Amino acid sequence: MAPILLLHSMYGLRPAVHAAADRLRAAGHDVHVPDLYDGRVVDDPEEGAAIKEEIGRDELLRRAVSAAAPHIGQGLVYAGFSLGGSIAQNLALADGKARGLLLLHGTSDLADDVSTELAVQLHVADPDTYEPVDWLNAWYLRMRRAGADVEVYRYGGAGHLYTDPDLDDYDAEAAERTWAIAEDFLDDL
Repeated sequence: MAPILLLHSMYGLRPAVHAAADRLRAAGHDVHVPDLYDGRVVDDPEEGAAIKEEIGRDELLRRAVSAAAPHIGQGLVYAGFSLGGSIAQNLALADGKARGLLLLHGTSDLADDVSTELAVQLHVADPDTYEPVDWLNAWYLRMRRAGADVEVYRYGGAGHLYTDPDLDDYDAEAAERTWAIAEDFLDDL
């Protein structure tokens, strides 16, 4: 199995990210979980956004690239939660050896000239305040046009970060369905 780089959300490297990594490790995956926020963890979205802005998108990408670098030759699977999904998408599309892309609660824009054959799976709340339906539909079409093999799973009534049991968004049923589907996806890469 390909190693997985799992990137945290704007809340930082929370216990839910470690739990997700442990779950994937128990299923036989080699999972790497970098801390892009240097130990800062928050429960409030405004505080998380402030840390993200303070560090800056370019620096977050640089930190993620540095975390990926030791594993690139092995054909990484990039994965991430919300902000981490956005960063994972950018890294995966730039890595010609990437094996797959697992997005949990987040996407990123695509360059017009992007081309990829990646297997991509997105799990997202429906509706999601950070990933509006119009955006997701356009994202899906652009990913398909780029050549990606894309699957999108939407979870009605779930909150944005519905896989984190320590946040108000948590939805146990949606989280369990997400992980069951994601594990099958990762096993097939």
